[in-house]
Amino acid sequence: MRDWRNIVAWVLQVGLCLAMAGAGLAKLGGDDAMVELFADIGAGQWLRYLVGALELAGAVGLLVPRLRAAAAAGLLVLLLCATAVNLFVIDTNPLSALGFAVPAGAIVVLRKDELRRLAGGQRSSLGATTSETSS
Repeated sequence: MRDWRNIVAWVLQVGLCLAMAGAGLAKLGGDDAMVELFADIGAGQWLRYLVGALELAGAVGLLVPRLRAAAAAGLLVLLLCATAVNLFVIDTNPLSALGFAVPAGAIVVLRKDELRRLAGGQRSSLGATTSETSS
């Protein structure tokens, strides 16, 4: 990856990491606003714990080079689901979730080669995938 793309990706990753870690900790810590929000959703507080854990796991994954692309993709899906819940379930403004989905999507685009390697196995010099050579 070109140096400027790597720098941009890292800046986005650190920023999104901080935001998602804060959001995840608020949900797991039982912040009153989060408890009320998930009560309004009506799925139960188990969903708050699940979403908080996923946000925190995604935040950590963004800082691990081997996981960063997959973490960004996972967070993107989570944030798009949050957008849908905001629009169709609790009828609130979705801009907060969309605002975090944009950098997650940008990271996915900037790290797309890493996602391809994760999805399809990396080719070794002999033409076999790494999963084939390790077994």
